[in-house]
Amino acid sequence: MIRKIIILPLIFFIFLAGCVNETPAEKGTIQFTSSPTGAQVYLDSQFRGTTPSTLTGIEPGNHTLEIRYTGYQSWSTVMTVSSGQNNVFIALTPETAASTPGSVTATTPSSGSSALPVSITLILGREQMIIGDSMILSGTAEGCKNVLLTMYGAGAYENGVSIAQPDVGTLGGWSYTWNPGTKLLSGTYIIVVTDPDNMVTVKKEFQVIGGGKVTVISNSYAAARGNTLQFSGLCTTGATTVQLVLYGPGQYAGGVTLGTFSVQANKNWNFAYTLDNTMPTGTYTLYAYDVPKTTSGTTQFTVGYAS
Repeated sequence: MIRKIIILPLIFFIFLAGCVNETPAEKGTIQFTSSPTGAQVYLDSQFRGTTPSTLTGIEPGNHTLEIRYTGYQSWSTVMTVSSGQNNVFIALTPETAASTPGSVTATTPSSGSSALPVSITLILGREQMIIGDSMILSGTAEGCKNVLLTMYGAGAYENGVSIAQPDVGTLGGWSYTWNPGTKLLSGTYIIVVTDPDNMVTVKKEFQVIGGGKVTVISNSYAAARGNTLQFSGLCTTGATTVQLVLYGPGQYAGGVTLGTFSVQANKNWNFAYTLDNTMPTGTYTLYAYDVPKTTSGTTQFTVGYAS
């Protein structure tokens, strides 16, 4: 009898300890993006906002998800939410217009159809874009009435942002001017162009430069003619090269370009410069510009004076 009295409390406390030590599962976070943006998000049949959006505190496990956007086919699935970050990107498909008197119903050309097959071309207005500028995107398209433009890049564009759906003109051309403003981050960007039915995709890459700084330092700030100075610095604007221009007395008054030098993967650059034996005595200023010139850094040194 005494043994039973002792064993029963032990079992109770072991069971209680197991309950106390159980750690609740970490909640999940879902980041929603879509093409086009502004789509309605329904999680477990409840409206949770429009894309792009982020939902936090979601219980891990299976949840029903539906994305709705007027003029596009609804998209639904059962998704498994895990603890931590979950990313969802949906490219919605436009609905086929209903036939009405005097209208043309858009259909996807089938095999053997006499309709034109879909073809798209893309032309970039420039290979490099400075933050604050605009970019003209243009091209041609056959077999579709409009094209979808989606931009991928740094910051807000990491998961892709639908930026426009320009119509194709009567001569087969389309054009759009992208003006993202001054909050754009520097880096590599990719513009993706598709037809509404996602039959054809073309894309091109370009660089966005600006929003950073260029620094320059010298290993010595006083040198004699014939000496070699080591210049180095940092470029964080996204540019792949820096240009060095030297100003000073005599023939350097208007500036002498020393050359253009590569920015390394760690954003550093360096250059060794041997002073000409005919350089006038005086103070010189070296400018380091990123290419194209969005910003610069400077350093000074003297020639002909004792260090």
